[in-house]
Amino acid sequence: MESRRISSSNKIKAVVVACDVVTAFGPGVDACWKGIISGETAISELKRFNTQAFQSGHAATIEGLKYLQKDSLVMQMFRLMFKKNPPSVPKDAKLILATTKGEIDLLEKKFLRGKGNASNANLRYLLKKVSALAGIQDSGIIISAACSSSSAALARGASMIRNGYSDCLLITACDSVTEFVYSGFSSLMALDKIAARPFDKDRRGLSLGEAASYALLMSEARAKKEKREIMGEIKGWGLSDDANHMTGPSRTSDGLIMAISKALKSAAVVASDICFISAHGTGTLYNDEMEMRAFHSVFKKRIPVYSVKGAIGHTIGSAGLVEAIIALRALKEKTVPPTVNLKTADDDAWGWVSDKKKTLTRNNAALITNAGFSGINTALVVG
Repeated sequence: MESRRISSSNKIKAVVVACDVVTAFGPGVDACWKGIISGETAISELKRFNTQAFQSGHAATIEGLKYLQKDSLVMQMFRLMFKKNPPSVPKDAKLILATTKGEIDLLEKKFLRGKGNASNANLRYLLKKVSALAGIQDSGIIISAACSSSSAALARGASMIRNGYSDCLLITACDSVTEFVYSGFSSLMALDKIAARPFDKDRRGLSLGEAASYALLMSEARAKKEKREIMGEIKGWGLSDDANHMTGPSRTSDGLIMAISKALKSAAVVASDICFISAHGTGTLYNDEMEMRAFHSVFKKRIPVYSVKGAIGHTIGSAGLVEAIIALRALKEKTVPPTVNLKTADDDAWGWVSDKKKTLTRNNAALITNAGFSGINTALVVG
């Protein structure tokens, strides 16, 4: 990706002018939003492959996708999303692809069925396919930062705009539920047997989900020049790493606290400006505990916190982008989504999370947090 500086101004705003998702609720932001707001869960019995040897037999998968076929699951998702709501992407847009495993099912097809070429699972091939599907010229870059991949991609894109390296970027993200991915989380004993219960006193683990998503970012000046609808702004961001454990989060929450503090500073806001938090909220014991510890440290008063993962599962590399899109919708609707599957809030989450939607009296800014393997933490402020 070319890094020629367009402008040196630090006052350039990075705004979202188009976005879409496809999740287990179906194609479209509306379908995802309505499903979450209704308190429904899209987590159900997983029939894509045999789960008898695994810790769980449930996940949030997209109906109609065909496993171990010619097209990978993520390309099927991208085609479904772009066909339903094709984005008007300028040909000079830069491209960022965020994913953890990409077309891993192409690798599985070779080793499980002896068909195809294992090297086709290389992420570079997926990047070229997405670039061609979007109809843009940029060869793009890949950001693979575990479950923080797409929030890190949003931060990278917004930073490029703010610092004058680009005035238009397409941020794309994807990950799918495959036997390889599922078996990995099962081996870590990280899966809830039925459905994830973020921040619940009796939570037992996460539920995997799958999604593809995109957001078209522009400088505010270009968006206005092209008469684009401005859906929101990526106001600030912060990244850190716990350097604690390969899969376990920090027991002190220092890394996430640092990421949140950086995001607030980058956005030029203070904690009291944040009207709600879209948390990573996986439903695992240590992640939810780590996040609540960080929130207690940064926010002196309780504010609404929710997680979408009880509804659409943990969409891995696509999680941050999907959650940012839903947070922007929440700001627009002045409504905080419920935490689906929550029954009894854990002691440290009591008064912060709810199984009911809430009406906002203000909608100036929201915080999105994500955390991933290797201890990476991301925080985004959107408004």
